[in-house]
Amino acid sequence: MAASTTTPKRNIFRRIAIFWHETVEELRKASWPTWLELRDSTVLVIITVLLLGAFISMSDFSLFNLVTWLSNHAAPGK
Repeated sequence: MAASTTTPKRNIFRRIAIFWHETVEELRKASWPTWLELRDSTVLVIITVLLLGAFISMSDFSLFNLVTWLSNHAAPGK
């Protein structure tokens, strides 16, 4: 019979604790933005979303009206 190469399972609570400590350690190494940078980035994202939403809305409205107009004027027999 071949020798088993699997490692014995560790306690699940021990594995969770190790994971938690490693996660906290990595988060301490991260570079976090200042409150001013965070505010500026948030404002930029909100403005960008509003502008993109307005553009998509106008494009959708315009294309809807164009297709409606074309289908009303291009239909045979009218």
